[in-house]
Amino acid sequence: MEAIRPVARTLLRDRAYEAIRDAIVAGEIEPGAVVRDADLAERLGLSRAPVREAFSRLVDEGLLESKPQSYTRVTPLVAADVRDAAAVVGAMHELVTRVAVPRLTGADVDAMRAANARFAVAVADGEVDLALRADDALHDVLVRVSGNRAAAATVARYTPLIRRLERRRFGEGGTCRSAGLHERLIEACAAGDVDAAVRVTAEIWRTLADLADDLADNVADSETPGGPGSG
Repeated sequence: MEAIRPVARTLLRDRAYEAIRDAIVAGEIEPGAVVRDADLAERLGLSRAPVREAFSRLVDEGLLESKPQSYTRVTPLVAADVRDAAAVVGAMHELVTRVAVPRLTGADVDAMRAANARFAVAVADGEVDLALRADDALHDVLVRVSGNRAAAATVARYTPLIRRLERRRFGEGGTCRSAGLHERLIEACAAGDVDAAVRVTAEIWRTLADLADDLADNVADSETPGGPGSG
């Protein structure tokens, strides 16, 4: 019988990172909440070391903020941060779209269509997790086909900041990105029209910048005497 191999330390760190990141994005750990490595290590069934490493990565990515010897807590949802992240991620998606479209196969386009169908159903049913996973699956086709690992890493790093806002908007009765915009993107990809695909990609990411602007306006209104959040 083969010996059982120990789990690599890096895998434990990644497991902790993904679990805590997903909980923050989902709102299970709310903005402003203080997090403690001992508590989360116990909940995750891990030692404190991989959790501390995950904290360091999440601080670097803007989902946690830390004051040494004092606290580590979830960052607030800040419009400027979301807008900046959307600009960077959008630029990466435009880049990979330009490279990927000429390389797409029929199977790749079919995978995008299937993902958009799942997306539309999930949005209609109010299933935010399924909608966002389908959205990721659609765009990940282009990221994968482009073969640009630097762009893929940048997208993975900054997308969680954007997802926090998308989930909040979805929960307030809004929708995630439009299935109609996705359909236009897919048709441009199927036709091999690089310029059209890039234009639609830019439009998709502009909608997220608009969401960030809406967030900024709502915060300003809530802080204005007599505004919606006053009284």
